[in-house]
Amino acid sequence: MSTELTILLVGAAVLAVATLGVAVMLLIRLVRTRRALRRAGLPVERRWVFWGAVAYLLLPADLLPDPVYLDDIGALLLALRSMRSAAADGPPAPGR
Repeated sequence: MSTELTILLVGAAVLAVATLGVAVMLLIRLVRTRRALRRAGLPVERRWVFWGAVAYLLLPADLLPDPVYLDDIGALLLALRSMRSAAADGPPAPGR
């Protein structure tokens, strides 16, 4: 194997591990946010956002192949933003 190919493969592996690390960190933040919202009274309409993001991260069918976790990171960021906006809105009113 040539030196250039080895460097390219190592660089690609490092990039894949780094994006996976970011995705795992975002998943942990999403789970922590869900726990905090659950203690405060998680709105029912936001539950699908959490489970949808987790499923998108874990399922093999993606927009981009799994060594490239950018689409997974985007889904996790959108779910986290949606859940944080639910926290800012407060718990749902009774009878809503």
